[in-house]
Amino acid sequence: MSESSSRRSHQAAASPITASFEFFPPKSEKMAETLWNTVQRLAPLEPSFVSVTYGAGGTTRERTHKTVERILRETDLAPAAHLTCVGASKEEVDAIVRDYWALGVRHLVALRGDPLEGIGTRYVAHEKGYAYASDLVAGIKKIANFDISVSGYPEKHPESGNWQTEIDNLKRKVDAGADRIITQYFFDNDMFDAYLDRIAAAGINIPVIPGIVPIHNFEQTMVFSAKCGTSIPQWLARRFAGLANDPETRKLVGVAVACEQVMDLVDRGICDFHFYTMNRADLTYAICHMLGMGKPVHEDMAA
Repeated sequence: MSESSSRRSHQAAASPITASFEFFPPKSEKMAETLWNTVQRLAPLEPSFVSVTYGAGGTTRERTHKTVERILRETDLAPAAHLTCVGASKEEVDAIVRDYWALGVRHLVALRGDPLEGIGTRYVAHEKGYAYASDLVAGIKKIANFDISVSGYPEKHPESGNWQTEIDNLKRKVDAGADRIITQYFFDNDMFDAYLDRIAAAGINIPVIPGIVPIHNFEQTMVFSAKCGTSIPQWLARRFAGLANDPETRKLVGVAVACEQVMDLVDRGICDFHFYTMNRADLTYAICHMLGMGKPVHEDMAA
């Protein structure tokens, strides 16, 4: 453990554990039912907020808006709507921002967004749009005083050639008005510690929330990780070896792995987490229960 992580551990030792959850907008009625069951299952854990993703080029714009609106209308949860620069003019994006403020949304997750052709292809900014996340953050702040989260990458963004480029880009987002950093998921906590040290050295002092992905399907996680630049440790691959056709054991291993990672981060002084739920409640609920989140359920004891 680095010197800085030791200081964080000392400072946060008595802090309560909090978490936020990420959902994606459903594509069908059946998926909508699954999502809503997940929302209702996780709501008693009292997350600090729940975020709803936004497809490249606004491909889920309407579904994202409807999901956020329903969360506001039917729950006590605080929704954070994702917003990207891709495929829209500044005028279009600004209109969405104003609509969210009028709806009662006060938290946005500002992202550059993936290229329209998908991860790994060349990003081209809209000729009349916000070019990068830092521009989007500044534009949002001019419209209203939203709470703004931005992304961070403990292993560098796949398009960053070096760490200087990565941290410079992050600092531009912070200087533009970002309030917190939510990281891409990772599996090596030492890498996260090193990332925090780099951030601190650059004079960035806003909260950094580690992104945690409970693994439901290891093969799918491997494919996505290769695209987004997250490394898969050999020990993690060994944990899931031979479980492709054993979903029950896979689920138990997924909870155990995520709990180990989160508990180690707690020992290092981290007390806030962002869970990529994949619109499923089971693993995330179990992990958060292990962390002591939510109100305890009191059961009648037999005399």
